[in-house]
Amino acid sequence: MLSWDQTPALSPMRRCRAWVEIDLAALAHNVRSLKALLPPKTDLMSVVKADAYGHGAVSVAQVALASGATWLGVATVPEGMELRKAGINAPILVMGAVNEPGEMRAIARWQLQPTIVNPKQALIFSETLASYWRYTGTSAENTNTGESMAVPVHLKLDTGMSRLGFDWQHPVEFVCLVQQLPHLEPVSLYSHLATADSPDPAIMQLQHKRFEWAIAALEKAALLPPKLHLANSAATLTDSGLHYDMVRAGLATYGLYPAPHLKAQVDLRPVLALKARITHIKQIEPGTGVSYGHRFVATKPMKIAIVGIGYADGVPRILSNQLECVVADCLVPQIGSITMDQLVLDVSELETVQVGDVVTLLGETDLGETGEHSLSADRWAALAQTISWEIVCSFKHRLPRVQKGAVTHWPVRDSVEAE
Repeated sequence: MLSWDQTPALSPMRRCRAWVEIDLAALAHNVRSLKALLPPKTDLMSVVKADAYGHGAVSVAQVALASGATWLGVATVPEGMELRKAGINAPILVMGAVNEPGEMRAIARWQLQPTIVNPKQALIFSETLASYWRYTGTSAENTNTGESMAVPVHLKLDTGMSRLGFDWQHPVEFVCLVQQLPHLEPVSLYSHLATADSPDPAIMQLQHKRFEWAIAALEKAALLPPKLHLANSAATLTDSGLHYDMVRAGLATYGLYPAPHLKAQVDLRPVLALKARITHIKQIEPGTGVSYGHRFVATKPMKIAIVGIGYADGVPRILSNQLECVVADCLVPQIGSITMDQLVLDVSELETVQVGDVVTLLGETDLGETGEHSLSADRWAALAQTISWEIVCSFKHRLPRVQKGAVTHWPVRDSVEAE
């Protein structure tokens, strides 16, 4: 018998228990489909923050860029650094507010592009960069071109999100200040829409009007940065008048629609599937309680299967007794409380089921993805009274990301054939 050290490191070991499967072909399709909606000169930014919404930031970024995206968006400096360390050279916008000098120095070091949201932040950035160039021995003037050393920065206006951004009513003062500071080069003006996924466009139209007012004021003052961007996924699908010079597509990149009424706008394919294996099968008698709290009690003899995945992996406990999964091309109900590492299925109707069988919790199956029994993030979100963004971002990193539909020129960590 082989010792642990002698056991071959086989790829299937990554899928002994549970995993997230990423369909790279679907991802590429979504990026191409979104790009096709845009005018030729409008850039597509693929938003890969939060580890690409749980899909794996580096791999998603590589495929997105190969499929038509030209920019990447992240929320934090370490997220941008991860992409740079992977050899990705595309422009990367850090959309979160950076206030710490250490992070500002990292932005310069890794050639990231920060968001400036207020004058104080801009002043600290400028001062920090000046000291950084001195510390690194870099001249304030590029010795090759004579141009000033400056970090490209994106100026954010708050037009109604009431989150990050400078007051939309005073854009001239804001942009004038930033342009006068050394080591900062304003390259875009942008804002973020609060209700673009709503069927009622009133608030979105108000924000758009405010953004346009700010643009006009800056044009009059000859201060308008060269690039403008406003649209998230929902706005990208809603109105071409919101596309400007770039759109920032997050959720749609991953094959999910921001709202049901937008499904007719473009064909998107879900990228993520969630799978696990049956680890134990047993028979129980009528009156037997299942899992913590006995929130399910058998009313008849049943065959149950224990599956190696739980809320510590990102399956919401609130979905206990509500989920449906697919085993051997059959839809089966989840019963009892979902626990930290396991959940239970009623497989009484399955004639042949055994330990090791694959369970599909989310993703496309031969049963399709329509109607009440859809195995989709949207379905889970409706049951949990949340949004699909939260569902896909919840799957923890003890679930390996296993890539399906890999193409040789896309770097992969582990590739599988379709189950």
